[in-house]
Amino acid sequence: MHNMVTMRPRQGSRAPHARQSSVRAIVVFNAGSTSLKFGVYAADAGVSPELLCAGRIDNMTADPHFVVKHADGKPMESHAWGKHHAVDHKAALRFVLAWLKTNLTDIELVAAGHRVVLGGERYGAPTLIDGDVLDYLDSLAMMEPSHQPYDVGGARTFAEAYPDLPQVACFDTSFHRTMPGVAQTYALPKEVRDSGVRHWGYHGISYDYISHQLPKFAPAARRVIVAHLGGGASMCALLDGRSVDTTMGFGTLSGLPMATRSGDLPPDALLYLLRSKQFDTTTLEKMLSERAGLLGLSGISGDMRVLQKSADARALAALDYFTYAMMKYVGAYAAVLGGLDALVFTAGIGENSVQVRAALCARLGWLGVTLDENANAAGGPRISTVDSKVSVWVIPTNEEWMIAQHTLALIQPERKAPCSQ
Repeated sequence: MHNMVTMRPRQGSRAPHARQSSVRAIVVFNAGSTSLKFGVYAADAGVSPELLCAGRIDNMTADPHFVVKHADGKPMESHAWGKHHAVDHKAALRFVLAWLKTNLTDIELVAAGHRVVLGGERYGAPTLIDGDVLDYLDSLAMMEPSHQPYDVGGARTFAEAYPDLPQVACFDTSFHRTMPGVAQTYALPKEVRDSGVRHWGYHGISYDYISHQLPKFAPAARRVIVAHLGGGASMCALLDGRSVDTTMGFGTLSGLPMATRSGDLPPDALLYLLRSKQFDTTTLEKMLSERAGLLGLSGISGDMRVLQKSADARALAALDYFTYAMMKYVGAYAAVLGGLDALVFTAGIGENSVQVRAALCARLGWLGVTLDENANAAGGPRISTVDSKVSVWVIPTNEEWMIAQHTLALIQPERKAPCSQ
């Protein structure tokens, strides 16, 4: 490790040190299948969360590396374990906590917030964590095994280090509990539906954030489709800021094709693969989550940046499939909403891929979408022409800030509900 630092106020930022010896702060954790992101936020009562620093550990199974930056994006520190030195989630979180204790010596942690993908039937809103909560959330891991165990494990590990500090779980599924019953239901026998098989929906924390930001750009937009496009990708139909449908369904494999996840597939094809013994349940799940999607289609990579640079026909076909799938959902959701006022791109691909945004908008001329090519090349925020019947936007998401806001609202009851950043 190098560049060991102590946290100090940025020039021009609030300077709480002038009033007290330490800054009260919360830490937010967002665990992925092979990554761990975190952010540290000032927790002043009555003030919107202010980022102090943020970091992540990526590629934990093959070539793990740690990086942390100041709120202004300037590097604070980095560390690499080396190739073939896998780091599990528990070790990663312990590493982050040790780094915080060693380096942010003037920070007093007062709580932690966690992204948890699945809240199940019990939790339709952020909740304070205790042992019973974690036991229930653990029981849902069979429904969503790619993220849920790591999210719950992170809360348990934090409790070992800070047993007296409150923790808050924020759920990706909570935002979608406003969907009408018909949109949350599958055509299955009651006993199957009662076992938890329903349309849960994910990326809800991101959509929650966008729903609070969009009124600053398009205050009159009621019927909105948001495309959260990253390594995991989904779309959500919003009516007056509330979810009415979303592409990810029971788990995180369905909906749009993703970097390595399949997206929608006919169930009889999966039964065929099992029946013909090409796969068992374990190898089928691994194929659908790790070798399908853009990687499976192209045979080259699941990374959109690699595919966009490639002249290989398979890469071009994968990109075409991706935008074709999005177009179909835009059409369906425009019907659900009874029209469309705005389209929003967010997350890594949505915020950075000029090509993907242009390709989708080119397919939506029938809706009255007219792209401003110069604005799209510049990254927005508005990338549609003034006379476009549907306004199109690029709005960066910030799941960690949204979790920080919800966490502060629960540990400081006097605070108002989450507001715009």
